[in-house]
Amino acid sequence: MPENSKKMTTFRAPSPTVVVLAYDGLCTFEFGVAVEIFGLPRPEMGESWYRFAVASIDEGELRATGGVRILTDGDLSLLESADRVIIPGWRGPEAPVPEHLCEALRKAHARGCQLMSICSGVFVLAASGLLDNRQATTHWRYIETLKARFPAIRVVEDVLYQDEGDIMTSAGSAAGIDLCLHVVRRDYGMEAANRVAHRLVIQPHRDGSQTQRVSRPVAQLRESQRLGQLFDYLHQQLAEPHSVDSLARRVGMSQRTFLRRFQDATGTTPARWLLNERLMRAKDYLENSRMSIDHIAEKTGFGQAATLRHHFRQQFSLSPVQYRKRFAAISL
Repeated sequence: MPENSKKMTTFRAPSPTVVVLAYDGLCTFEFGVAVEIFGLPRPEMGESWYRFAVASIDEGELRATGGVRILTDGDLSLLESADRVIIPGWRGPEAPVPEHLCEALRKAHARGCQLMSICSGVFVLAASGLLDNRQATTHWRYIETLKARFPAIRVVEDVLYQDEGDIMTSAGSAAGIDLCLHVVRRDYGMEAANRVAHRLVIQPHRDGSQTQRVSRPVAQLRESQRLGQLFDYLHQQLAEPHSVDSLARRVGMSQRTFLRRFQDATGTTPARWLLNERLMRAKDYLENSRMSIDHIAEKTGFGQAATLRHHFRQQFSLSPVQYRKRFAAISL
């Protein structure tokens, strides 16, 4: 190997098996999201990357939106060996869910399999009863229907995704990408999630609590370019102090205009965005470096270890030391 070649990074998860459900009337985009994140070969990630299969709910060839026909790897028996099952949408919120599917999901969940839904796929989980007395979300169009049909579910409105640990639900189609990247980040760390996002040419992290409804989803070209440059700058300068005034001046806007445009673009405030990014960077250092907590606090803009500990415990219910012991990718 040439001396200037980059060393392949090997991530730590033990090749979890991801099984995606397919059905007649399949939602093509939602299915494609799951395939793109978990089903593509990624040799740059090492040998421990996901194993992937597609399980059919219905017999024979399946029709998908857009005139696509699909043949799958097998039937619901594939769920018996799955570590994670993804439900990529559903035929519709009122469409019946077969009992044999509900039973297969309940059995998988009972043995420790993680379940995920994208968009209207939440109605499959709801029909199985696995969401009763738990929090879940879906596309804003289906929120009221979900509430009415399944009152035992604690429906969380206007978030991108809801992570309950063993069961996760997401909003509209694009929010499924955010949830899948969130899962990659949790399985393999920030570096892996950033690589996948870079390959997709999308933002590597959107917090699950971010709003679904953005009043101006597409900014004016000049503003979009300026904010994009600002995000690049902030990622490179997370350790530096930043104020609304300094950021507004950097992009040539008044504070009031800047706050409005920033909210439109991210669904959150500059302070909240910076806090999230600093916490994600701190998690990365804890997982993949031997730096002390004090040094990590300095490099991520928290200044003091006590401040990092406060925000880290508030966000993740773990101290930085506890998180490192549980998730460190290297031997310390």
